[in-house]
Amino acid sequence: MKALIYDGPEQLGFRDAPDPVAGPGEQLIRIEAVGICGSDMHAYLGHDERRPAPLILGHEAAGTIVGGPRDGERVTLNPLVTCGTCPACTSGRDNLCPTRMIISMPPREGAFAQYVTMRDENLVSVPDAVPLTKAALAEPIGCGWHTVRLARKALGRDGTALVIGGGAIGLGAALSLTAQGVTDVTVLEPNALRRAYLVDNCGQNAISPDDLPENTLFDLVIDGVGYAATRATASAHARPGGVIGHIGLGEAAGGLDIRRMTLQEITFIGTYTYTAQDFRDTAAAIFDGRLGPLDWTTSCPLADGAAAFDDIRAGRIAAPKIILEPHS
Repeated sequence: MKALIYDGPEQLGFRDAPDPVAGPGEQLIRIEAVGICGSDMHAYLGHDERRPAPLILGHEAAGTIVGGPRDGERVTLNPLVTCGTCPACTSGRDNLCPTRMIISMPPREGAFAQYVTMRDENLVSVPDAVPLTKAALAEPIGCGWHTVRLARKALGRDGTALVIGGGAIGLGAALSLTAQGVTDVTVLEPNALRRAYLVDNCGQNAISPDDLPENTLFDLVIDGVGYAATRATASAHARPGGVIGHIGLGEAAGGLDIRRMTLQEITFIGTYTYTAQDFRDTAAAIFDGRLGPLDWTTSCPLADGAAAFDDIRAGRIAAPKIILEPHS
């Protein structure tokens, strides 16, 4: 098969790779759509020691089962593989499984390829009317869905929300807030090209960080970026008694105003991926239209993936998500 392979910092090669072979309880999936995630970009830049070269990246995928009794079934892939038996898994918090694995990290190759294997319980069937380019968004939107669910539960009521970052994670969080009942949502996005896209094409109230007044406070703040500067913004703009949901993995330290958070009883929740139920709930929300038309992606062939990464790094892409198509 053909695959886009990470060979080292800022090096991606499109070439032949061994065909994957499905084991017991697994399916071989012909990948039709796979999104470029921020974590893929971190790896591409050499900033993720968990993803050493050479490696096939990519974990936001949808495709068609090849062979066996489910041959031809259209599916979206939950890329997080867990044990199913530990206390985290049996209590419904399987995303915290101590032996969790995700495709695109060793020992599991990712989905920037024509084919990948995945176990049956990680596959969600996609209705015929739903394009697989939209079904592939279940993974990135699922991250925001999970964060919003936990943050709303911690707050105990609905209120105003600020989402920091207008990429796919931030936009997914904004759409999840609306779908879960939060109607007053502001998205903070510094890139003017993307900010205009969010307003004009995604119906979001997106503003520049320069246009956010210092004294404006929100009940819920979702940080979809995870840098010191964005955490500083989150801790400054959370209302007393409010909640910060933190998704972004931009950098490990800095930014939080712990004194203010302590004095104002602001809850901070770090969130990682999604539970299996969150993933299924997100997929269902995509399928029934609760997350909107999801027409804010742009697509290109997997063979052009290296150029797509370069465009993202240079800030030339207005759309929040690029979908790679391995069979184009």
